[in-house]
Amino acid sequence: MAEQDLYEIIDPRFAHKIVGSARLEEVHSGCRWTEGPVWFSDHDCLYFSDIPNQQVLRYLPRDNSVSVFLEPSGFANGHTRDGQGRLISCEHGERRVTRMEIDGSITVLADSFEGRKLNSPNDVVVKSDRSIWFTDPTYGILSDYEGYMTPPEQPVRGVYRIDGDTGAISLMVGDFVQPNGLAFSPDESRLYVADSGASHNPDVPRHIRAFSVENDGQSVRDEGPFAVIDAGVPDGFRVDSEGWLWCSAADGVHIFDETGKLCGKIRVPQCVSNLTFGGPRRNRLFITATTSVYALYVTARGAQTP
Repeated sequence: MAEQDLYEIIDPRFAHKIVGSARLEEVHSGCRWTEGPVWFSDHDCLYFSDIPNQQVLRYLPRDNSVSVFLEPSGFANGHTRDGQGRLISCEHGERRVTRMEIDGSITVLADSFEGRKLNSPNDVVVKSDRSIWFTDPTYGILSDYEGYMTPPEQPVRGVYRIDGDTGAISLMVGDFVQPNGLAFSPDESRLYVADSGASHNPDVPRHIRAFSVENDGQSVRDEGPFAVIDAGVPDGFRVDSEGWLWCSAADGVHIFDETGKLCGKIRVPQCVSNLTFGGPRRNRLFITATTSVYALYVTARGAQTP
């Protein structure tokens, strides 16, 4: 892809976050629907999901190889890592959030709330206080393609918090149509959550909402819409070290500054589902896009994760 086709610079500040000579590399292809990229610096690798194929795959930059890390994966979607280097995953199949321990065993962190099974946990992040926050839309129970079709038991499609000390689960926000990607600002004072409900209802706003994190992380206050996607729906996203938000879209990656202003786009040949920053300096953008995974060096650095 030529440079003039790769980038759309809307605000000149975006030009300082990209490498003009860098090219978009397709590092893997042949999947059905890629999702959930997470970088493990201590393993020097990227883990990501192929949801319909029930696989978690591992990409090693040192030899450009991809191998199956986990199969069957329980229709795993989003992933993150905690401060101890353990993989935390959202599984559509069992409708749960799990943690893979260092010895490879699986710990179930959440599979129900108030006596009812969760819908299908989608994406997940870890806060510095060790709490785990995840979204719970119904995508994994709408059909048998990315999970198992079944009626929802939860009355809402919410955003939840798992306490890092007690494991108690709390509903933080319950008025989303389909909550999807989520991330904290670098100082964790703000939580961003995407609503991708327009995937099935065109009247749903295609926006990312912002919430102030209050009461020592025990509650959030709705600040309203933060940014709007003008192609497709917002799905997964990440925040860089300066508080800019890099979001998936139908035509690539949309980049917003800390006020929600659209500053630029990175064009990708396939519909983007999610992304993450990786590499030794957190300046390599890994993009999951329909059947492939792409990589692109940028000058921005991903916000430090636990």
